[in-house]
Amino acid sequence: MRAGELLNRLEDCPIIAAVRESSWQNALSSPAEVLFCLETSLLTVHQRITEAHEAGKAIFIHMDLAEGIGRDKAGLQYLADCGADGILSTKAQIIRSAKDVGLLTIQRFFILDSQGLDSIQEMLKNTNPHFMEIMPGVLPKAIRRFAGGVTPVIAGGLIETKAEITAALSSGATAISTGRADLWEL
Repeated sequence: MRAGELLNRLEDCPIIAAVRESSWQNALSSPAEVLFCLETSLLTVHQRITEAHEAGKAIFIHMDLAEGIGRDKAGLQYLADCGADGILSTKAQIIRSAKDVGLLTIQRFFILDSQGLDSIQEMLKNTNPHFMEIMPGVLPKAIRRFAGGVTPVIAGGLIETKAEITAALSSGATAISTGRADLWEL
């Protein structure tokens, strides 16, 4: 999958299902076209990728939470060979290595204070991810700051209502990631 194809999917359906094991089947049957797999392991990842693709979904593996999968080029190449569309991570080296093996990348940024907000621009220059995810996603000020840049913004974390989704999208977010299954239907 290319970044442009993912952008097209997100334009059609800007809600990304952030999925844990207990909500996997609900995510597969939801209208969400993109899944963030937050819980997987070396033993289950190939099956999850296959199930997602059979359901017509793009799937991104959260590398910081994946069990038993090396956070190095070999582990990332394994995911690419399994057919993963991409990965998400907070770690710069994982983002760079994933790009090297042809995976789409989403770099997560947790905004804690003004200094952290200021440092994101520099990190983006160093990693150049395909997408960025700002967390928590209920910070329209932070979303607006990056929405006009080169890297599309996904808002995630603490999104619990339709109003919060609307606020993030109207602030310039390309998409919203949420673990709330009732919001996957919007």
